[in-house]
Amino acid sequence: MTLLSIAGAWIMSHEINFSVPASLRKYPSLHGRRNSDARYANPYLLLDGTLDECIQHFMSRPASQHHLYEIHTKPQAPLVTEVLKPEHIVELARLREFL
Repeated sequence: MTLLSIAGAWIMSHEINFSVPASLRKYPSLHGRRNSDARYANPYLLLDGTLDECIQHFMSRPASQHHLYEIHTKPQAPLVTEVLKPEHIVELARLREFL
């Protein structure tokens, strides 16, 4: 365990296994926003791979579209939850650079 500064906050880094299976999912969109039609309420699969691959693929997308994505993976308490929202993915990408 190490002490890291991310976005100005100090956190304790726990071991994170970035090679665990994960899937990157995207919500259907209309004009850059989530489509509010109930038929499109669930995200669809873009990539089945490792957590690291999904984070890299997510980070390659324009920041203006990040709100459309999430990653599903095995939880790794306390930093990795089962469903990772965009803000969390960005923080994990920053953390990944330090590990």
